Amino acid sequence: MKIMKERAVEVPIIDSADTRAVERLIAVSAPRDPRVSRRAARIVADVRQRGDEALIEYASRFDHLDEPIEVTAAQLRRAARRVPPSVRAAIARAVRTIRLVATRQVPKGWRVRTSPGVVIEQRVTPLDRIGCYVPGGRYPLPSSLLMTAVPARTAGVGEIVAACPRPDDTVMFAALEAGVDRLLRVGGAQAIAALAYGTATVPRVDKIVGPGNAYVAAAKALVADDCPIDFFAGPSEIVIVSASGRPEWIAADLLAQAEHDPQARALLITSSRRLAMKVQAQCIAQMPADGPAAQAIARNGGIIVTKSLDEAIRLSQRIAPEHVVCDTDRVARRLTRAGTVFVGPWSAQALGDYTTGSNHVLPTGGAAGARGGLSAADFVRVATVQRITAPGMKEIGPAAAALARAEGLTAHARSIDVRLDAALKGRTDFGSPEGLHCD
Repeated sequence: MKIMKERAVEVPIIDSADTRAVERLIAVSAPRDPRVSRRAARIVADVRQRGDEALIEYASRFDHLDEPIEVTAAQLRRAARRVPPSVRAAIARAVRTIRLVATRQVPKGWRVRTSPGVVIEQRVTPLDRIGCYVPGGRYPLPSSLLMTAVPARTAGVGEIVAACPRPDDTVMFAALEAGVDRLLRVGGAQAIAALAYGTATVPRVDKIVGPGNAYVAAAKALVADDCPIDFFAGPSEIVIVSASGRPEWIAADLLAQAEHDPQARALLITSSRRLAMKVQAQCIAQMPADGPAAQAIARNGGIIVTKSLDEAIRLSQRIAPEHVVCDTDRVARRLTRAGTVFVGPWSAQALGDYTTGSNHVLPTGGAAGARGGLSAADFVRVATVQRITAPGMKEIGPAAAALARAEGLTAHARSIDVRLDAALKGRTDFGSPEGLHCD
């Protein structure tokens, strides 16, 4: 990696007492560009109406597609042979660790008897078909394919369709290792539209997951009413809460996150001004000469010096960022509003992008205040099955009817009363649910 020497990129140090500057730095990213949303809407509508014809036109225009949309099995195998052995081994290791974590994430089915004659079952069934979006821009991202496809396969999804505008050999090998059924050479808003609504070539999916650029994010927002998505993903974020970390390592972590995107946000929140100054110097010394890191740090990066560690934790909790890095478990227990938390000096955030096993598809823009990252649980339907016998109706029916009348819903009460009356009169010749036992 080339290090920037020609000019220093300012990494501002802000005192937490300067509330206006702090608010500017921790504010949620700017709203979506309306021009991007309008263009994405036109593309989505066009692909929805014209199908493959529009999809191929956009793929040719934006991604220079000059071959069939679908990658063949033979092409996948040939690509796999071209991947260096060390990379193949790394991908295989990542698959194992992601699968290990995903296996623990799949919800379990159960039955419980809530009253005599009343049994509630939780039923867990995998989705039939999902679409994984894999970015294909500045760098190949086989890790994004693994983080979406492996949990889906572990959850038991019937068919996995991956879309990547320019899949290189590593992405193709990752598709093989992850168990992807179909890999398509399409990207952008047009790929999202094809997955959401289906075309002659691209099957309609039950859910779309995976990160992407502004057009992908806008398209996912547009189709979300018709096809569920994982979540609305914005620019990547890291917040480091530290009072005693190693300055060169902290700076490396900030720059690693900043190289994702010019809009990425990389913040250190510390109660140590001495650490702040050392990290600032290290950021300048380690700044890459090319790529988006310098732009991201200049736009959205910074160091906030707080009066105490407690204040630093409160600021991180307000931000609810995608990634949080901290020094100790004692601090980690208090950082409850984050997509994922890394604890201790050896827990480099970049490890989580690849080989820890935890998922790197995470909520951004404050959404981590309500949910964590993508998991195997996102690829199953969790529903309840309710079984009530005549004795069960006699047990719970009167209370339900009373509540219905209290709400003014007399038809609700009537639907209960007609059954309750029959149960009380001993009329049980209407059939009875089977299997009213609890395991």
